[in-house]
Amino acid sequence: MITIITYDITEPKRLRKLHDFLKEFGLNTQKSVFECDIEDIALKKIRQYCKSRLDLEEDSVRIYKVCSPCMSKVEISGQGIKVSNLDYMVI
Repeated sequence: MITIITYDITEPKRLRKLHDFLKEFGLNTQKSVFECDIEDIALKKIRQYCKSRLDLEEDSVRIYKVCSPCMSKVEISGQGIKVSNLDYMVI
């Protein structure tokens, strides 16, 4: 399922680490936005990472699951690609 992950991390080191971690799951389509085509097991890993390595008092991570019919309605203005199916597998 296509999943949008947005984040606002207050400390630069945590921000860099989260950004690098999320690169394993999807495309960094905007500064603090990743679009991922992932299964529930990968989503669970992302949630575990956030709970164990972020400061939940100061940081914010939002996860949006986007259904297939909704993805077909995505509009992009300016530069960008629409994530529909990524060619990788999380092991």
